[in-house]
Amino acid sequence: MTKQICDVVVVGLGPGGEALAARLAKSGLEVVGVEAELVGGECPYWGCIPSKMAIRAANLLADGRRINGMAGSAEVTPDFGVVAKRIREEATDDWDDTVAAKRLEDSGARLVRGTGKIVGERLVEVGDQMIEARKGVVLNTGTTATVPPIDGLADTPYWTNREALAATAAPASLIVLGGGAIGLELAQMYARFGSEVTVIEAGPRILGPEEPEAAELIAEVFRSEGIAVHVDAAASNVSHDGSNFTIAYGDTETRAEKLLVATGRSPRINEVGLDTIGVDHSGKSVDIDDRCRVNDWLWAIGDITGKGAFTHVAMYQADIVARDILDEGGPAADYAALSRVTFTDPEVGAVGMTEQQARDGGINVHTSSTDIASSSRGFLQKVDNEGFIKLVIDADRGVLVGATSAGPTGGETLSALAMAVYAQIPVESMRHAIYAYPTFWRAIESAL
Repeated sequence: MTKQICDVVVVGLGPGGEALAARLAKSGLEVVGVEAELVGGECPYWGCIPSKMAIRAANLLADGRRINGMAGSAEVTPDFGVVAKRIREEATDDWDDTVAAKRLEDSGARLVRGTGKIVGERLVEVGDQMIEARKGVVLNTGTTATVPPIDGLADTPYWTNREALAATAAPASLIVLGGGAIGLELAQMYARFGSEVTVIEAGPRILGPEEPEAAELIAEVFRSEGIAVHVDAAASNVSHDGSNFTIAYGDTETRAEKLLVATGRSPRINEVGLDTIGVDHSGKSVDIDDRCRVNDWLWAIGDITGKGAFTHVAMYQADIVARDILDEGGPAADYAALSRVTFTDPEVGAVGMTEQQARDGGINVHTSSTDIASSSRGFLQKVDNEGFIKLVIDADRGVLVGATSAGPTGGETLSALAMAVYAQIPVESMRHAIYAYPTFWRAIESAL
């Protein structure tokens, strides 16, 4: 076994890990980045970027269909092959990370391919290499798709998000198992490319982590677009006959050409060697402080910290760790204004706490909401303008602790609300601000 010494080892080069390794290297530290798959991680190859590329194309088809009755007439013919080609050529380089790897090495970091595992204090083993870190180790090992233990499922050629975004054609029919953000985004995308889609959710509603109003909105929109939505539908059996899947739930069976399993993500926490240094890895996340430290030489960022499975969280934490390692000071982590967007159409943007979370936290809650469709821009859009703004207010302090912005531009409209939660802008001050007319975000004024 060969041994080398460096300043910092970054295990896992998803967006946060890649950015951190490059920043530390450019600051003059000796950095080794360890990656078992592709430099850049899930986001650019199987997540955020290719999925949003496909979703944008699907939404463009929907916009074309909206021409009728508003601006003339149009006939839209979907072709998923165009999207598949763009994903391969423009987004993923056909799942080749040569460019990303060169970018990392050009920063001065060294790339080591393989699975990194902690084997002792400041020691990481990668295959037949032992790497010792003078300053410490950063874990950014991400997640894998969760596959539930449903009878028969493991023996079938089901899709996860990876296969769904590597497909070259839209299936004639598709079952989506799971009503979270990933499942709903891909369900609507494929439906708009012509697939007959059924969503099956074991829980009482889709979009479980978000406001119930958001779940009701998306379920209604899906039904209007011909997407079947079944809740309280725990799957009991899955089979595949060589051509089609059959999934059983309750007294019902549904058949489709493809099955997408989108029932959540599991953090890669058990295989990184935390047991060798006495760190608890029995849960779904590793405990960190407000500087993302696990101990005095180990940091963790991204999905395994349990602070939100979003690229922007990993990037945020990477900045905190970089400043900590480089003794640059600056603010500690603050997740109170954590924002997220489900890129369905309408989009569901949310920040901070839901109403229920705020009540559970003992906050004296006041809520207020307004309908996007009746907003100043909503009536201009005429069709497919469903949505709402919901504010969750700490009545004692007079500030927002959470908000949801659902609508055609829900993710972008969220920006003002996210800043209000982060900066604790008094609701009274927000009421007296000037809101541009006619915009969707002017509906915030109506909600206030």
